Amino acid sequence: MANPWTGEVALTLDGVPHVAKLTLGALAELEAGLGTGTLVELVERFESGRFSTRDVLMLIVAGLRGGGWKGTAADLMSVEIGGGPVEAARLAGELLARAFTVPGAG
Repeated sequence: MANPWTGEVALTLDGVPHVAKLTLGALAELEAGLGTGTLVELVERFESGRFSTRDVLMLIVAGLRGGGWKGTAADLMSVEIGGGPVEAARLAGELLARAFTVPGAG
């Protein structure tokens, strides 16, 4: 069970539940993976609906790794994400939101 107060998001890979979380280390790994651009630009792409499948993949991998998963992007490409691509995109956006906001605030 994911705890939104700690930034966690629940997702399912090949029928197995996992917890994803953008820890500081996961955010650093994500930022390094972006190559160019910043996390702020990534957030802006999600807020405006201009994100790419690469953005979604990188966020899900970073979140899973922040949750203790030892896999890679290549591993994620060969599994079924519960809910498919639309759910993966929603969860990626939720990971970003939970990393930078307090649940219930606003």
